[in-house]
Amino acid sequence: MGSHPELAIRALHTDLPVMVKIRELSKDAKDLMQLGQGMVYWQPPEQALEKVKDKAWVPSTSQYGTHEGLIELREALMNKVLIDHFGDNGLQHENGLHKSSIMVTAGSNQGFLNLVLTLCDVKDSVVLFAPYFFNAYMSFQMTGITNILIGPSDSETLLPDADWLERVLSETKPTPKLVSITNPGNPSGTCIPDSLLKRISEICRKAGTWLVIDNAYEYFTYYGLKHSCVEGNHVVNLFSFSKAYGMMGWRVGYIAYPAEAQSLRTQLLKVQDNVAICASMISQSTAVGCLEAGSEWVRNQVKKLVRNRELLLGALSPIGEDAVKGGGGAIYIWAKLPEKFRDDFQVVCWLAKRHGVMLLPGSACGLAGCVRITYGAIRETECEVAARRLKTGLEELMRDGMVE
Repeated sequence: MGSHPELAIRALHTDLPVMVKIRELSKDAKDLMQLGQGMVYWQPPEQALEKVKDKAWVPSTSQYGTHEGLIELREALMNKVLIDHFGDNGLQHENGLHKSSIMVTAGSNQGFLNLVLTLCDVKDSVVLFAPYFFNAYMSFQMTGITNILIGPSDSETLLPDADWLERVLSETKPTPKLVSITNPGNPSGTCIPDSLLKRISEICRKAGTWLVIDNAYEYFTYYGLKHSCVEGNHVVNLFSFSKAYGMMGWRVGYIAYPAEAQSLRTQLLKVQDNVAICASMISQSTAVGCLEAGSEWVRNQVKKLVRNRELLLGALSPIGEDAVKGGGGAIYIWAKLPEKFRDDFQVVCWLAKRHGVMLLPGSACGLAGCVRITYGAIRETECEVAARRLKTGLEELMRDGMVE
């Protein structure tokens, strides 16, 4: 190959996506069980797919849409009352966001990037809590932000350390511009209690710092846990249709930002025009149909994942009953490997090649010596097979090490 001009330092200094590494690793593997990538096995509701069939022939589907999203979709998210088995439901009823405006994006990852471009400058510092969502870290890197402060989480629950945050926001000068958390957590599965969420929000408000909350797994709670949201002129909430409605490849998410912050809306529109212009029109129409199916449809799908979680928790028993950390939310189990196996990527590679099961290395999320296990991507019958493979692999790992 010939030489070419230099590439951007920002891109060169951005981590290679762990999912790219995993796909490269698994491309030649046969019959590999996927417990690495965060996705669900279901498709959007049948009624949503049926409704959108004729949309392909509507001329407006092939044209640019409004930057903020399909009017019908935004009305469904903000104003339209949706009927499901629980009664009247809409964004305000489910999330308590009475003073927020909506911008539809091509997935919540694009929404997060839009916010980084809108809220942060290269010189700013930002805050994440380990274990963090790797794409958030990469978005900061890719936009040239190098002062990324990584906060600790509780060693057992993996809840963000609010005392640390309060101290850092008060002592760091200039004050960090943005704090990012996921709730329930990716990769931790931890569902942040309402009281802690409100405390984090108040700490950020007093410091004059933006709080960005990724709520992609809002419906994925188990064992009586509840998801909640906070709102304020310093708070931006992100949501996604990807996991809840099985729309990973359709790419639809949305930003709920303070309605009073008109200057924020103006800047978001600038970014949206240059990044995506609008989310796919046919995808947005499908999202409308999903909302008509309602949140009860999602909850019925989520209930089916409880057995998967139990199977994989059992499969982790060889590495010790105290290995599993974090909480009962999202679609993830976070587990700490024994101290002698600090190279989690090597362990992940070995399990994939020798035992046909793929996990995600914790080092990609800022905590080495750990793994993330996804239990949403496969059905129960497949999960039974994956669990047996994982348990067999971990038993061999503990007994003989990473033998070839």
